[in-house]
Amino acid sequence: MTDALQHSKDKLMDDLHQGIADAEELLKLTANQAGESAAQLRERVRIRMGKAKAELIHLQQATVEKAKAAGHATDVYVHENPWKSVGIAAGIGVVVGLLISRR
Repeated sequence: MTDALQHSKDKLMDDLHQGIADAEELLKLTANQAGESAAQLRERVRIRMGKAKAELIHLQQATVEKAKAAGHATDVYVHENPWKSVGIAAGIGVVVGLLISRR
């Protein structure tokens, strides 16, 4: 389940990066369009894209920090409770085995 979630997050991040890149390309292609409203629109889009990029970077950093914290907490728990960890892993293995054998 964790691999699927990570794949999903990676796909979302790639899609967001691609969307921003496409919007930047669109701004470049319309740069020579005349008119005050076109210039204002380009400027608003440029500002919003800058904010979106900053937020995306912030979200990536927060996700990495949370993943590291979760990994560290798991490591500490396993080292402090090795037999509980073995029991939990065995229990999960039994449940997964039962679910697989039913199919």
